[in-house]
Amino acid sequence: MDSDLIKLVNRLQDTFSNLGGELDMPQLVVVGSQSAGKSSVLENIVGRDFLPRGQGIVTRRPLVLQLIHTPSPDPAAPAYKEWGQFLHIDKRFTDYNEIRKEIEQETFRVAGQNKGISKLPISLKIYSPDVLDLTLVDLPGLTKIPVGDQPSDIERQIRGLVVEYISKPNSVILAVSAANVDLANSDALKLARSVDPQGRRTIGVLSKLDLMDAGTNALDILTGRVYPLKLGFIGVVNRSQQDINSEKSLPDALDSEAEFFRNHAVYRNIAHKNGTKYLARTLNQVLMNHIRDKLPDMKARLNTLMGQAQQELNSFGDAAIYGDKNQQGGLILRLMNKFAHDFVASIEGTKVDISTKELSGGARIYYIFNDVFGHALACIDSTSNLDNQDIRTAIRNSTGPRPSLFVPESAFDLLVKPQIKLLESPSLRCVELVYEELVKICHNCTSVELERFPRLHAQLIECVSELLRERLGPTSEYAQSLIEIQAAYINTNHPAFISGSAAAAQAATSPAPKPAQPSRPQSSEPINGVPTLEDEDESSAEESVGANGILSRDGRSVSSTVHDRTRVTSSAPTAKASSSKPHPVQGPRHSSAHSQATQPGAPGTSPHSARETFLNYFFGQNGPGPIAGSTADRSHAGPAPVPTGRDISNAETAGPTGLMAGKRTLDGNNAAFDMKSLGKHIEAISSSEPGSQITLREEMETSLIRSLIASYFSIVRQSIQDLIPKAIMHFLVNYTSQQVQNRLVASLYKPELFADLLNEDEALVAERTRVKALLDAYKEAFKTLSEVNLKPI
Repeated sequence: MDSDLIKLVNRLQDTFSNLGGELDMPQLVVVGSQSAGKSSVLENIVGRDFLPRGQGIVTRRPLVLQLIHTPSPDPAAPAYKEWGQFLHIDKRFTDYNEIRKEIEQETFRVAGQNKGISKLPISLKIYSPDVLDLTLVDLPGLTKIPVGDQPSDIERQIRGLVVEYISKPNSVILAVSAANVDLANSDALKLARSVDPQGRRTIGVLSKLDLMDAGTNALDILTGRVYPLKLGFIGVVNRSQQDINSEKSLPDALDSEAEFFRNHAVYRNIAHKNGTKYLARTLNQVLMNHIRDKLPDMKARLNTLMGQAQQELNSFGDAAIYGDKNQQGGLILRLMNKFAHDFVASIEGTKVDISTKELSGGARIYYIFNDVFGHALACIDSTSNLDNQDIRTAIRNSTGPRPSLFVPESAFDLLVKPQIKLLESPSLRCVELVYEELVKICHNCTSVELERFPRLHAQLIECVSELLRERLGPTSEYAQSLIEIQAAYINTNHPAFISGSAAAAQAATSPAPKPAQPSRPQSSEPINGVPTLEDEDESSAEESVGANGILSRDGRSVSSTVHDRTRVTSSAPTAKASSSKPHPVQGPRHSSAHSQATQPGAPGTSPHSARETFLNYFFGQNGPGPIAGSTADRSHAGPAPVPTGRDISNAETAGPTGLMAGKRTLDGNNAAFDMKSLGKHIEAISSSEPGSQITLREEMETSLIRSLIASYFSIVRQSIQDLIPKAIMHFLVNYTSQQVQNRLVASLYKPELFADLLNEDEALVAERTRVKALLDAYKEAFKTLSEVNLKPI
């Protein structure tokens, strides 16, 4: 039966409205400008006064009105024969005034009191023997400007809501226009044409025909000569405001409408095709035909929706499996293995869904090793935190009270060990960064099936995170021990360090410009131009010095060469200039030889020879011999044994002698110096600017120390840059990858934990229940539509 089609669609519409289905049901959508008479047309169709009325916008929510024809009541049946029922409340309303109040209250509840609109519809069913089966949707009237406290974009909101309903292909548009307004200004017809250009599913309704100006009529419009529509135009006459105020009943209003068309000189020939009763029958027939035309499309759509719902339901899994204790263990073990495999695959880069937009997994660990950690080590300057004063102080402190003939090795050890410690902070930070990346990888290892069990997922993440935390300590300790190992033994025999040191020393000694050397004193010339025995020994010793001034011919270092030279020259007593005992011109042979061996320069050699550069580097510009005094004083001075050593004060020959005598102050003047001012004196020397008092020897010593530190630090840095990533991979990454599955099984595979771990998310359970109910509704609707299609039409 055709009447069953509308009831079927109403039933499907109720079902999908509750479940949130996506099936568009055939329905009539009432569209028109504000105060065009839409509500009055609906009330005339129902035959009851039940819609809210008032000034301005009244309909602010879509009203889905389902008219259901009921057979005539039996006299023995209940007293009421018609009633209304809302979908949001389980109650039957027999009084239409209560229906109006419920519509108003529900509108205020959702849309508020400020004349705003809402897209959430109100569903109302009216059961009556006086109605035909229809499904209509009453929409808010179209407006142009906001009035009162309406939103400023009220026009755009209403237009968007109307277009959303009428753009559905299964909707039949009921465009209501006032006859006393030019049809060219009809907003309803304009919107209907935008979605239905050919007018195949648009019905035109002309209201207020009785209010047209005298001498005008709408015959051309009603006959389709002005604006053709396939379903045509139908004219109606509604109650006026005066009729409403006088409480004129709707049956009387329908009688008045029929009398108007019969007695009108223009409309009486088409009176049988106009009026509310004809409109209701037409709408019923149009809706049934529309449903019949859309049945194949509805079945195809239902078939697609059933497939989608079934696929979604399958993704949630079968709830019966989770409650079966025999299958819970296998399920948890499978999810554990999948989680562990995804974790390892993410690290190894073999995961299926690898991102192409950003680095992920093991690639980020490689980026930490190569770019972050490597760049951090490369940015460390080995001597940036060492100034010349620090190096000079370290050299002085490492020699104690004795003067040094060459750079002490303990000073190098003292300075290079704190520099090696600078590598500790970036190494430990590298361990932390890799640990953080592994934790991120752990959190990203999930699947649709695992997301259904939030407790199991959380326990898996916590178990792996605990394993990572356990390995973080040993990895950090080993990385720290690598730095301590490098600082524990300074291997100066490293091939790279020896070659680097030689190049550094050559660069430090060979290009340094020397000031003009003072002429050798008369007393220091060789006797009769013949070199002494000590000169010959020194010449042979100098020949053993290599071209770079560092290595001797027999492979000995500079230190050993100087040590040998010192043993030769230290056998003779040295002479020190004093005011009471000047050096004689013809001194003993050993004194003359000592002077010749220690003075900067010799006959036949240039001031910048290798010998002079070598001696100046280790002994200073004046050498360790006697302090340069006047030649006359030296010529009259007799030999006198004096203690060996070097006087850096360069004091004048005249003056008192003794412990407290003749000390030079910072400003170059001689002054009494007592022990009480010793602390201030040392403090003043330490705080003075290094550049103002640094000597040539100290400058070369600091340059050599810096070169040696840079060379050895580069060796250690390369070693640390290679060892730290290997240690992290061994102690942290590889260990975790190998033990993660064993840890998960040992910690979580316990029968007493299965029920708690497989506790599903409540929202997911509710969603699965909804999808299952929706799938059942789709199947039932498809079955019903298939049966209807088999009936003869």
